[in-house]
Amino acid sequence: MRQVDHFIVGGSGGGSGRTHKVWNPSTGEVQAEVALGDAALLDRAIAAAKKVQPGWAMTNPQRRARVMFRFKELIEANMQDLAELLASEHGKVVDDAKGDVQRGLEVIEYACGIPQVLKGEYTLGAGPGIDVYSMRQPIGIGAGITPFNFPAMIPMWMFGMAIAAGNAFILKPSERDPSVPVRLAELFLEAGAPEGLLQVVHGDKEMVDAILDHPDIAGVSFVGSSDIAHYVYKRGVENGKRVQAMGGAKNHGIVMPDADLDQVVNDLAGAAFGSAGERCMALPVVVPVGEDTAERLKEKLIPAINALRVGVSNDPDAHYGPVVTPEHKARIEQWIDTAEQEGAEIVVDGRGFSLQGHEKGFFVGPTLIDRVTPKMKSYQEEIFGPVLQIVRAADFEEAVRLPSEHQYGNGVAIFTRNGHAAREFASRVNVGMVGVNVPIPVPVSYHSFGGWKRSGFGDTNQYGTEGLKFWTKVKTVTQRWPDGGGDGSNAFLIPTMG
Repeated sequence: MRQVDHFIVGGSGGGSGRTHKVWNPSTGEVQAEVALGDAALLDRAIAAAKKVQPGWAMTNPQRRARVMFRFKELIEANMQDLAELLASEHGKVVDDAKGDVQRGLEVIEYACGIPQVLKGEYTLGAGPGIDVYSMRQPIGIGAGITPFNFPAMIPMWMFGMAIAAGNAFILKPSERDPSVPVRLAELFLEAGAPEGLLQVVHGDKEMVDAILDHPDIAGVSFVGSSDIAHYVYKRGVENGKRVQAMGGAKNHGIVMPDADLDQVVNDLAGAAFGSAGERCMALPVVVPVGEDTAERLKEKLIPAINALRVGVSNDPDAHYGPVVTPEHKARIEQWIDTAEQEGAEIVVDGRGFSLQGHEKGFFVGPTLIDRVTPKMKSYQEEIFGPVLQIVRAADFEEAVRLPSEHQYGNGVAIFTRNGHAAREFASRVNVGMVGVNVPIPVPVSYHSFGGWKRSGFGDTNQYGTEGLKFWTKVKTVTQRWPDGGGDGSNAFLIPTMG
């Protein structure tokens, strides 16, 4: 059986001796085992990072950028292989896996401009003969704890900005699909990065706690469920670290009566069911405004959802593939059971879905649930699967209130032809990222990503200028050069070479 090991300086011998199964979600078979590390293995990785980081920080920004440029080229050259490897462990179809890699690569492209974005501020003549300037310096060693659903994109969101800014980086990816993060680290070394600058350690809670407790790690970035995000944030901050911890989501799509329903249905097919709904910016709740809008939308949704093709990850015609593990499949189907028990209407039922020839795969059919209310547990919590819930709103005010009062505040979208309604909604809704006729409003790499409420802990977002702020600290210098040297000499005389 294939073994997935750590990627640290000096090899990965030692560790806890424990392993974790890596499934092939399409077949339901175990395809690999990943080694789980412990605090002693993390110590070895950090010792190597401490040796290499000061020299990297002193490397001028344009030379650091050249490594990022070469890394970008290597990612592009290996795109197909990376996507196929990612799809085989996660279950998302290959085209979707390419999108995973591409969105991470866009942050690497932004990081290639590090000489420009690292420039500080300067004030000439802040006082008599006094100038003030600031500089951004790396924090030292950063760490990233990343989820299973984007094993390429989210690691690159984190280490791209951190390393370009002059830090060393320790990555702890999900043990469910660990191979692509290791491959990214190999390509980064091939791009010319010094050994030890980017290392990958695998593990479970034991490794997470070791990262949060280690005194030499200055900053931690996390993406995962909200309960764990809160835990990571609290424990990391208590240990004196800066922490950004992104949590779960329950994104809403508001459909106004004037919306183009054909376009809305097309958008929902991808936003709710793409990647089997296993993404924090999926759109699992649609909020039609008014009963007439709800009925017209429902009528169009049913045939569109029934037409979705569920297939194995390498099926080029599949709209989405299996979910990541058998446990996650069972959890999703349990949430559908819960919604039914709560009184919701199961319009299209994906429970018990079986793909011919792949009966052991972890497939969940597309599911549409109507008559969902805010009091239902299935609405309040994140399902994280190919399930779309309809929550009917009587008017615009209720449509604003639903996502604003939800415990999560990651993303929201409004579909309308009315510019005033869109502007009013975007201004008032209590959510961190808003789409106007854009179903998945993930910002481009030169802006930043971050949710509100229980979707984000910490005051700094991912990537862009916000990411740069997180991975650097500001030093401000106030300077004055006196006119003379104190001995009556003329300070303006320039010494000559003898």
